[in-house]
Amino acid sequence: MKRDLLFPPGATRHDWVLDAALAAGLGLLTVSPYGVVTLNSGPTPTQLMHAVVPLASALIMIGSLVLRRHSPFLALAGVTFAGLVQLVVSDQPMATLVAVPVVAYTVARWIPGQPARIVLVVGAIGSLLGPIRWIIDDPSNPSLRQIIWLALAWFVCTGLVITPYAIGRRVRESSEAHQDRVAVAEERYRTMLLERDQETRLAESRARTQIARELHDIVAHSLSVMIVQAEGGKAMAAKKPEAATQALTTIAETGREALSEMRRILGVLREGPEPGRQADFAPAPRLTDIPDLVARTSDRVQLAIHGQPPKVTPALELTVYRVVQEALTNFLKHAGPQATAMVTITYGMREIAIDVLDNGLASPSVVPQNPGHGLRGMHERVASMGGRLLTRARPSGGFQVTAVLPIRPAAGGQGEEVR
Repeated sequence: MKRDLLFPPGATRHDWVLDAALAAGLGLLTVSPYGVVTLNSGPTPTQLMHAVVPLASALIMIGSLVLRRHSPFLALAGVTFAGLVQLVVSDQPMATLVAVPVVAYTVARWIPGQPARIVLVVGAIGSLLGPIRWIIDDPSNPSLRQIIWLALAWFVCTGLVITPYAIGRRVRESSEAHQDRVAVAEERYRTMLLERDQETRLAESRARTQIARELHDIVAHSLSVMIVQAEGGKAMAAKKPEAATQALTTIAETGREALSEMRRILGVLREGPEPGRQADFAPAPRLTDIPDLVARTSDRVQLAIHGQPPKVTPALELTVYRVVQEALTNFLKHAGPQATAMVTITYGMREIAIDVLDNGLASPSVVPQNPGHGLRGMHERVASMGGRLLTRARPSGGFQVTAVLPIRPAAGGQGEEVR
């Protein structure tokens, strides 16, 4: 037999005190009256010896109840042993009528599964042997009255076992059901915490990706424009000083704009503005800022706009601006110093089309295996707005960036970024 069946629940100090008090109380009510009667009757030493054995067995029976929550099976064994002793040497059941129901309830309450039913077997045997021993004087020739008393005694003794057993099983099932509900609630709570943690991590990942994309667009485009202007200004410094001055002016303006946009992004990341300063929340780029973007990029870039800029969400405006900005950044970095580019923006009723075409060094025979962060960022931006993006080398030479973005209402539009 497994140890968890012999000693299933264990017992705290509080349980030991309660069980000891229970055993002491039952002993005072059931065992002590027999001892007082025996001593007052003035028995002979022989009769006294015959009275000590039943009294000792009754004490063992009651004392076994102290172990009922620590070792239910040991308590059952002690009560069963004491009952057998009384069955052999005594003419009356001392403490049996109170100890048996208590131990039947205890085994049913604390022993799990099928092993608990052993108390029913022991109780059924005791319910039959006890009444036969104490009611029928001559088992070979019982009277009708003794048979009736035997049946009633068997019914009562069986009830003293089955009733507390049923109550104990019911209490155990209720306790197990409560523990199961608590376990399910704890598991649901842990799952909720895991889901919340996962959602938080996904939100942080999306925020990091968005910030990285914004910084890439700002820094890459601004540095590309500044490098092109610096190289052009250096080449024209000796021949046309005024052209060099214009290039330096463009470099300064581009640097200030990049710094302003970086402050806007970093201002969102800070928990609060520095002491004595207000956070710089510059407005995000809009559709009306695209002509100025193209003009500052290079004199080798031309812009054509068809239609009027519609009223759209700030997220869509920023997406259009960033697509043009990234396409021009790639043009400055990869097309070559002699290449030219054409930016065409068409504002329709339902969508905005963006075409950036250049005649640079790109060729269909040279396909990059690992596209850079810029192209990947453009795809992510356009996809988040529900649009389509085509980036490819043109058959006639150069590179093509074409984006089609559906127009959504400015109020409550989906895909609006939180800034």
